[in-house]
Amino acid sequence: MTATAPPGKRARTRARLQLCALELFERKGFEQTTVAQVAEAAGVTPMTFFRHFNTKAQALLDDPYDPLIAAAIAGQPRTWGPRARVVAGLRHAWRALPEPTSDVERRRVRVVAATPSLWGEMHANNRRTERMMVDQLVADGADRLAARASAAAVLAAITAALLEWSQSDDGNIGAAVEGALAALEGSDG
Repeated sequence: MTATAPPGKRARTRARLQLCALELFERKGFEQTTVAQVAEAAGVTPMTFFRHFNTKAQALLDDPYDPLIAAAIAGQPRTWGPRARVVAGLRHAWRALPEPTSDVERRRVRVVAATPSLWGEMHANNRRTERMMVDQLVADGADRLAARASAAAVLAAITAALLEWSQSDDGNIGAAVEGALAALEGSDG
């Protein structure tokens, strides 16, 4: 039987790894930073890093919100079109999350925006989220193509808003997300 760390300790270790990775990526660059360097900065072994993240990119791009988004989309009226359900679901999910109190999210997005080798990982994350959204919409009776186009359009708008937001020191992430969602609202046509 293997002993596991208490949930609080595991979460603290994960957060420390993410912060150390971010600091090293900002200072040295993503490609120039190794997992061993991140682990050393966090005071753990590389094996511990890999217990939390499959890749060093995942330390920046980790997205635990897909289940919350799926539930929020499922909670929208099925009589609405797919785009309206995705927009309303994302808005509901976003409002359920606390606004980040630090500038860590902006810094994370800045590193991704400035590192072309991470763009594929960012899009892979979006594709996983898109599949989850599409699966939920189709399970609720939506046409697969309409569901996929709607999910892709909404995620593209959110991504554009986050990348734009990361390049300034003004505004909060919630306003950027709300702005992207507002730009997408209208009739499903």
